[in-house]
Amino acid sequence: MFYKGIQLRTNTHRNNKKKIINDPVYGFISIPDEFIFDLVEHPFFQRLRRIKQLGMTHLVYPGALHTRFHHAIGAMHLMAQAVAVIRRKGHEITEEEERAVLVAILLHDIGHGPFSHALEYDIVKNVSHEQISYYFIQALKQDFPEHSDDLERALMIFANKYHKTFLYQLVSSQLDMDRLDYLTRDSFFTGVSEGIVGTERIIEMLNVHNDQLVIDEKGIYSIEKFLVARRVMYWQVYLHKTVVSGEFMLINILRRAKKLIRDGETLFGSPALLFFMSRDIQKTDFETNPEILETFAQLDDFDIMGAVKVWQNHPDKVLSILSKNLVNRNLHKVEIAKEPFSPDRILMEKELVRTQYQLNDDELHYFVYSELLSNNAYSQVKQTINLLKKDGQTIDVSKASDNLNISALAQPVEKYCLCYPVMRH
Repeated sequence: MFYKGIQLRTNTHRNNKKKIINDPVYGFISIPDEFIFDLVEHPFFQRLRRIKQLGMTHLVYPGALHTRFHHAIGAMHLMAQAVAVIRRKGHEITEEEERAVLVAILLHDIGHGPFSHALEYDIVKNVSHEQISYYFIQALKQDFPEHSDDLERALMIFANKYHKTFLYQLVSSQLDMDRLDYLTRDSFFTGVSEGIVGTERIIEMLNVHNDQLVIDEKGIYSIEKFLVARRVMYWQVYLHKTVVSGEFMLINILRRAKKLIRDGETLFGSPALLFFMSRDIQKTDFETNPEILETFAQLDDFDIMGAVKVWQNHPDKVLSILSKNLVNRNLHKVEIAKEPFSPDRILMEKELVRTQYQLNDDELHYFVYSELLSNNAYSQVKQTINLLKKDGQTIDVSKASDNLNISALAQPVEKYCLCYPVMRH
């Protein structure tokens, strides 16, 4: 098997695949299956070591340097526990289904590009990381033909086309192993204790009713705490205004660089980065040209920050200023408000920045902008979290809860941010 000139390690090179990983959150995690070990060893998956889980969050919480690799392994560990609990409660999950659902959760984030969500739609055009994960899993079938059935089964679960819906819900739902791990892990690495949830108890309360994932009724308080923790983590970590500032600055750096390249300017960048910066790669491109996925697999956080460091000295004023400010953590000020900022207020900030940096109208929007932030801890639109009562009935957690916060958490909270450089004297 070959991947961009790298020979993959086969059974003759690595016989002992019963490995354990020492995880700072859960302790020892066993790799449960030889095929899963081979997937972890694959360059597609190893790339996740080079993509931070939380984008620019380390600018606020210095410990938030954990990676998508950490998270994927942790989510797989929780999935193994969930499968054991559901089996113990009398629901059949075959060995093939167990392997498939473990593969599905292990690979659920394999399609993330550099800096995870921050640049999701700026590297490629209108292609989600879930869609790219799907393409990666398809490609892995070529490298593991003997496990093509396992990967196809994992794909069916991943795409909610498998006949056991609850397996999909363990991978992607309001209460999936993805969310349980990232809340626990992000809380650990940021030090924000409000994100700690009772992961073990929630998994112990999992059950299946009419092919739907449910929670035993006595787990209601653990679910309440989970939903509150998610809301708090969004405002305190994921949408923290300094994180928002760093991520929007990075987005605008990439957009400026892309414009310059399209205008014929020469910019420093890795071959993979320049490939995507000079093209609008869309869904059909991935589906018709396998080389594009191979090139995407070469991208990680290092491509981006390596380029940004060099761009500090680029003759383009906008690219240079933004790159210097991000590298040196001279971040834009962010104001948060419940109502949209008035056009007059935005214009005032633009005029101040125009004077300071001698910018024209086209350049100004890279420095002063207003965006909408949305925090939705519990969405009842697609799916609900249902409690299984002792009489066999199910009820939405927001209706069963005596905590008034839960019904409030079902409503999205929207706030507006205004970003602009701090004036230097």
